[in-house]
Amino acid sequence: MSETGRTAIALEGEAAHELRAAELSGLPTQAMARQVPGLDLDLAYRIQQHGIGLRLTAGGRPVGHKIGLTSAAMQRQMGVSEPDSGVLLADMQVPLGGDLLMGRLLAPRVEAEIAVRLGADLAGPHVDLAAVRAAVSEVFLALEVIDTRYGDWQITLEDSVADNASAARFVTGPPVVADRLADLGAERIEVHIDDALASTGYGRDVLGDPLRPLVWLAQRLTALGSGLSAGDVVLPGSVHASIPLQPGTTVRASSPHLPPVWFRAR
Repeated sequence: MSETGRTAIALEGEAAHELRAAELSGLPTQAMARQVPGLDLDLAYRIQQHGIGLRLTAGGRPVGHKIGLTSAAMQRQMGVSEPDSGVLLADMQVPLGGDLLMGRLLAPRVEAEIAVRLGADLAGPHVDLAAVRAAVSEVFLALEVIDTRYGDWQITLEDSVADNASAARFVTGPPVVADRLADLGAERIEVHIDDALASTGYGRDVLGDPLRPLVWLAQRLTALGSGLSAGDVVLPGSVHASIPLQPGTTVRASSPHLPPVWFRAR
C-alpha cells in the first residue's frame, strides 16, 4: 500500500477494506504499521472507524465498546503501556453456553472480564469514577475472544487499534444489579479450560478498578464529539494475560458473586 497519489481518507479506507477482507476470508494481511507510513494512534483510530462504517453499511449493529490492554498482565504480554478501545457489534456476540465457531479466526485468544451495561449516558470531559458508578446498571462476567487479522501477535498498539482493538467475539453471563456489588476490585475470577484451571485474576488488576477504564473511554470519546450511551455493553479489559483458544475446548469463567459465563470452541 502506498500513499502516493492518494488522499488521507482514501488511504484510511483502503486499509479498512484490507482488514475487513482478512476478517471475512480468514486470510491474514500484513500489519498496518508496515503498510501505512507514519501510522500513529490518531490515524489508526480513523482506520478503525472506516472499518466500523463498512460493517454498519453491511447491516452491522453496534452494541457497545471494548477496552483493551488495561491490566499490567496484558500490557506486559503485548509490550504496550496504554489502553486501546474498539466497537462491539451484535454479530460478535455468542450466546451464553453456545458454540463459538473458529473457522475464520486466525490467532484467537480468550480473556475473562468483569463487564457492565450502562443505564445512563456517560460523556463529558469531567467524567470521573463516581459518575461511572452512577451510570452502570448491570454487572456480569464476560469472556472475550480477541483475534488479529494480521495472523500473529507481533504487532504494535497502532496495529491493534486499526484492527478494531483486536475485537472478535464475546459472551456475557447473567447480569447482577450493579448496586448489589460493593467492591468489584475484590472479585476474584477463575478461568477454566475444560476441567483445568488456566488463569486467575482480580477486578483490581484492571487499572485498580474494573470501572476505571470507562473513565478513560468516556473522556476519549468526548474529545471526539461522542460518548457512551445508555444500554451500551462495555468490556473493560482482561484481569489476566490472554490464553490461546483451541477448538474442541470449553472455556468457563466464574467468581464468588457473579454468575458464571462459558462457551464451547468449535
